[in-house]
Amino acid sequence: MKIVYINPNATQAMTDGIVATARAALPGADITGLTNADGPAAIEGAADGDAAVPGMLRRLEEAQAAGADAVVIACFDDTGLAEAQARAACPVLGIGQASFVMAALLGMRFSVVTSLPVSIPVIEENIARQGFAQNCASIRASGLPVLTIDAGAPETLDRIAATIEATAREDGAACAVLGCAGMAPLKPALETRTRVPLIDGVAASALLARAAVAAKRGVGIRAP
Repeated sequence: MKIVYINPNATQAMTDGIVATARAALPGADITGLTNADGPAAIEGAADGDAAVPGMLRRLEEAQAAGADAVVIACFDDTGLAEAQARAACPVLGIGQASFVMAALLGMRFSVVTSLPVSIPVIEENIARQGFAQNCASIRASGLPVLTIDAGAPETLDRIAATIEATAREDGAACAVLGCAGMAPLKPALETRTRVPLIDGVAASALLARAAVAAKRGVGIRAP
């Protein structure tokens, strides 16, 4: 099974971390990554997301030409997810979507811990549109830019962990969703700093992509 992760922003280091996380979650799968060199360096808010969509859709064409069985949009905002699903012959998932689905499957009320406050409205809209609002305790911004998160300095980890702790203590969350693709490689280090269960959308999307591909084959759906 071939899964292609598309990073809608132009930061190759983030793509590398995303792919490594997905491969660790689903050993044996053929997992590769594409970086949207036509996008902003980091997606922070709706305007950046809109700017990234055209290039992301070009990467989608590349993924399909390479024979992807599933594609994952590797931005927590699920940038261009609906457009990609409408164009693709294979299942397309978003890491935000996968996080919410996984929390629901586990029966856990979740809070999202993301980067900057500008990202909150996009995430809030996605949660409502996808039908997970009743499962969401809160959305909290760590106040850290995406590229700062991706660098993963010790003080960054401490700041994110403190925000995670606040979701459980003040919002009643049973788990915290890591609301930025750059947080995916940081999950092991964050787990040493907090006892709140963590859901990472990159790992969740790998597992759900496998299930989606199996389901598609099982019901006999063929590409057009």
